[in-house]
Amino acid sequence: MARAAKEGLRLAKPWGDSSRYDVVVETGGRFVRVQVKSTANRQPNGAYVCGVHPSPGSGLYKRGDFDFLAAYLTPDDVWFIIPGRLIVNPQRNSITLYADGVTNDWTPYKEAWDLLRNHRRRASPYPGLDESQK
Repeated sequence: MARAAKEGLRLAKPWGDSSRYDVVVETGGRFVRVQVKSTANRQPNGAYVCGVHPSPGSGLYKRGDFDFLAAYLTPDDVWFIIPGRLIVNPQRNSITLYADGVTNDWTPYKEAWDLLRNHRRRASPYPGLDESQK
């Protein structure tokens, strides 16, 4: 949350542990749900393995549970801001991230704070209601 605030984002934390996201970012009058994960699990090849599954017993994430994953590589102080739709997959328990050097599918999302600043959810077919209120 501190880093997001440094990036000029306005934040709120849901009360309790019942939400499928950790932080809410207010951007352009809209609210974006962010799931936060971190890892210090650096492999010998320099890759970090970051778990992208919920806590045990809470069921797998489903599309729409969160809008973005914010993955933090703690030893290198590097963030990845990844659209949630790319993360939610029943066969995916983790993703491999690189702080420097190696490029993979997740590299475009490294320090991609503008994705949170500029996010626009799809318009609801119900004027005045978002997807969760239908």
